[in-house]
Amino acid sequence: MGQGRRKDFGEFTAKLEKHIEKLPDYAQRAQEKLQRYIPPSEQGSSPRPAQPSRPRPPMPQMPPMPKISQQLTSMASGQIPVVAEAKAKWARWNEPAAKLERQKRRTSRALTFWILLTILCGLYAFVAGAGLLKAGEVEVLQAIAGGAFAVIFGTFGVKSGLRLRTLKRTVLPAAPAAPPPLPPARSVAREPMERLAESEASLTELLRQLSQPTSLGTMPVSEIAVADARTTAAEAAQALRGLAGRIQAIERGRDAAPERERGALDAAIKQLREQLDDGLDGYGGLVAAAGHTVAASSDGMTSSKESLSDATDKLAGLAMALRELS
Repeated sequence: MGQGRRKDFGEFTAKLEKHIEKLPDYAQRAQEKLQRYIPPSEQGSSPRPAQPSRPRPPMPQMPPMPKISQQLTSMASGQIPVVAEAKAKWARWNEPAAKLERQKRRTSRALTFWILLTILCGLYAFVAGAGLLKAGEVEVLQAIAGGAFAVIFGTFGVKSGLRLRTLKRTVLPAAPAAPPPLPPARSVAREPMERLAESEASLTELLRQLSQPTSLGTMPVSEIAVADARTTAAEAAQALRGLAGRIQAIERGRDAAPERERGALDAAIKQLREQLDDGLDGYGGLVAAAGHTVAASSDGMTSSKESLSDATDKLAGLAMALRELS
């Protein structure tokens, strides 16, 4: 149930973010429809005779549409405060450290509860058993029942104590690094960065399989080759994100520049986008080489192993060139 709720919440937030990103488009469409019904001020009309009329109260001035569009754009580039706060609370609730602390608190409360019940039942059995020489069958049964309940609750208390001890000794694994944020939807770097994220996930899984021995007990490739490919891929991804950041900076400058200067900036953005696509093609070549190596690892072929090393070397040179550009 918990996983289903978490999935539903993730799908809801993803749909909400998509609609938020489209708010500037909605504002632009509303402005175009509004201009159809409001005639321009320059349009001439036949003068009408002035008629006395009561003065009308001044109409409240609406903010200009460009300002509204800017507000919606700023809202789309970030997040609605309520949604951001809800997502932050949900993320803090699902953190492994927070879950462990909740388990410790629940186990500690259960331990206290069982200890109190054990003490009360033990006292009851002692008081009932203190007068066994003068008591009848009822007092004897009460003493036996109190002792039995004390043993049962004591057992539960011991289990809770052992569980609490285990929880206190639990060492949480290092939290995985959060994925870097994607560029805005209107940026030309958005689609390449989405491709890069998918390629990174695929390469991580392929390299994990290459790090495990095959059914024959042999390693598909050496650990040095896998580590070299992993390091080169990380450096190339960092260089590609640096190039994407440069594209976003130029896009922001283009939006604020005069109209006559935007052509040159568009040409620069187009050139950097081509370089970004070339870098992604090189990254995809390493992913393909790793896939061929995994496929051929059971047959003992060496050609795919050599192609992995060649792809790693090519990507290393490409990453060096991209770092110089970014």
